[in-house]
Amino acid sequence: MKLYIAISSSLLAVLLLSPGCKKSPPAGVAAMVNNRPITYAELEKNQQFQMLAATDKASDDQINFQKLEILRTLIDSEILLQRAEKLGLMAVDSDVEARFNELKAPYTKEEFDRQLQNRKMNVDDLKAQLRRELSIQKLINKEITSKISITDADVTEFYNANKASFNLPEPQVHIAQILVTPQPDPSVRNLKGDKAQNEEQAKKKIQMIEVRLRQGEDFAMLAQNFSEDPNTATNGGDLGFIPESSLEKANVELRKMVMSLQAGQVSPIIHTQEGYRILKVISKEPAGQRELSDPRVQQSIREQLLNRKDQLLKAAYHEVARNEAKVVNYFAQSITGAAGSGK
Repeated sequence: MKLYIAISSSLLAVLLLSPGCKKSPPAGVAAMVNNRPITYAELEKNQQFQMLAATDKASDDQINFQKLEILRTLIDSEILLQRAEKLGLMAVDSDVEARFNELKAPYTKEEFDRQLQNRKMNVDDLKAQLRRELSIQKLINKEITSKISITDADVTEFYNANKASFNLPEPQVHIAQILVTPQPDPSVRNLKGDKAQNEEQAKKKIQMIEVRLRQGEDFAMLAQNFSEDPNTATNGGDLGFIPESSLEKANVELRKMVMSLQAGQVSPIIHTQEGYRILKVISKEPAGQRELSDPRVQQSIREQLLNRKDQLLKAAYHEVARNEAKVVNYFAQSITGAAGSGK
């Protein structure tokens, strides 16, 4: 009898500890990253901030798909933040205050408070977000940017291989764009996984981007984070050099805007058939062969090579970081579990 009891107790322990006996997810937790929780409250707040909350036209499946994309972004951010912590690269209070004051400077107190209300944030929320962003940027700078080196030989090799592209048969304009559309495109892969779902969300999103540009944020980085052009979002919105004759075939308002801008200037919001655009004129070039000795040619080549290496290293670094992290996505599990049960 004692032997039977002992065997039964051992069997019970094995059954309780076996993988088949799933533990219930922690209350209120959407995901765990290396034993640190991302809560449903955080997920909901970010959903509201990114203007992807439920609308009359959005189905439950659409809303859950949006939440999955946002949660993936939060998970990736948390993975990088923990790496920054481990390497002692967290932004200090003075970093946060300096960036906070930069953002606040263009506004009166009433205008700034209104901006926070529109983003459903308070000052503490914004400072916490800035600390995360600045810490992750310090990590990226140390682990990626500081390791990129573009030599004179690299520039010369690129020029010789692409010399014909520097011979301009007519005046050209080097343009970058940020595009926001009212219809989500599944092929869009911006860094934030952010896509407007309808006309109202598209308008609010492009207005948010315009505000951040006025605050001095980098055009290329905002394009990588938020642009919905599947062809240019990953390279900072760069459309390359466009012949002036091609602009004649473009939207009249868009053409007039491009021709009125000087190098380095950013356009106001332009509403076109595809959606909403903000353009940046990087340079305007006359016709003729541009030589390697031209500083603008060298700078353009260096920027292209730097951007290529930067994007490649970032993509690889993110994949390595994900592989090394222990992530449990309880929200995704709940969706697959509900599908399996026929709910």
